[in-house]
Amino acid sequence: MTNPSPRTGRLYNKRAIITGSSSGLGRAIAIAYAREGALLICADLTPHLPSPAPSILPTTEPTLPTHEYILSKIEGARAAFCKTDVREEEEVKTCVARCVDMWGSLDIIVNNAGIAPEVTHLTTPFPLRAHTLPTALFTSTISTNVLGPFLGCKYALSQFLAQVPPEKNSRGDIVRGVILNTASLGGLTTLGGACAYVTSKHAVVGLTKQIAGDYGMDGIRVNALCPSFIDTPLIASMICDAENPIAVAMKQKLVDRHPWGNLRKVEDVVGAAVFLVSEESQWMTGVPLVVDGGYSVA
Repeated sequence: MTNPSPRTGRLYNKRAIITGSSSGLGRAIAIAYAREGALLICADLTPHLPSPAPSILPTTEPTLPTHEYILSKIEGARAAFCKTDVREEEEVKTCVARCVDMWGSLDIIVNNAGIAPEVTHLTTPFPLRAHTLPTALFTSTISTNVLGPFLGCKYALSQFLAQVPPEKNSRGDIVRGVILNTASLGGLTTLGGACAYVTSKHAVVGLTKQIAGDYGMDGIRVNALCPSFIDTPLIASMICDAENPIAVAMKQKLVDRHPWGNLRKVEDVVGAAVFLVSEESQWMTGVPLVVDGGYSVA
C-alpha cells in the first residue's frame, strides 16, 4: 500500500502530541500520523529506543529517535521531541505549551505512555497476585498509567477550550479537539497475574467515557484504543526467552489464542489509531475500540 503524502493525508496540518512515542506502539502511531500530515510533538522520557529493543518478530527497525526518523524518512513531515514524564504535572503542562508554541495550537493528544512492571513475573513460577503484589509497584503503575492520561487530558482540554475553534467539519460540527487514550484489552477483561496493569487500564476506559460525556457539548471527542498482545518491547521481553520453558509455553499459548495463528506488529494496530482521531470517526466518542486480532473471541 502506498503511503499518503503528508500534504494530502487524513491528518494534514493537525497538531498532535503523542506520549510514550520513543518505542513500541507510541512510535508507530507517531510515524503513522506524520505520514498522514500531522505536525508532531513526540513526548517521552528520552528520545532513544530501548537498547537493544527486543522483538517477537524479525525486524529491521531503525534505531533513530522517532522524531529524527520522521524528519529524515518522511518528506515534508514536521516533528520535534519534548522530554516529558507523564507523572509530573508541570512537565505535561509544558509539553502542551511546547506544541502550541511550535505549531500554533493543539488538535490531538494521544495519551499512550504506560508501564506494566509486574508482567516480568509472569514467566516465573510465581506470578504476582494481589496479596503478593508490592504496594510500590501498584502505585507506580497507577501513577504512569492513570495519572499520566488524566494529566494529558486535563491540559489538552484546557487548551482545546481556550483556543480559537477550528472551522466546521463535513458534518457541520466544530470539533475543538480529539483525545485518544491507549487502554488495553486488559481494560475490558482480566489478565492473570496483572492486577495493577488491569486496574489501571480499566481506569483509562472509565476516564475516557467520563470525559467523552462531560465534554461532548464542547465539541471534544475522546476514545480509547484497546490492543491486546502485539510485538512491543514490553511483550517481547516477556516471551522471547527461548531458555525459559514458561516463556516458551506462554508465547505458544498467545499464538494459539489468535485465530490467525500468529502475533502481529504495532503497524497492525496504528490504522485504528489514525481512524480514531480523523474525521472518519467523527460520530464516535467514549468508545473503547478493541483491536486484538480475534484474541477475545477465540
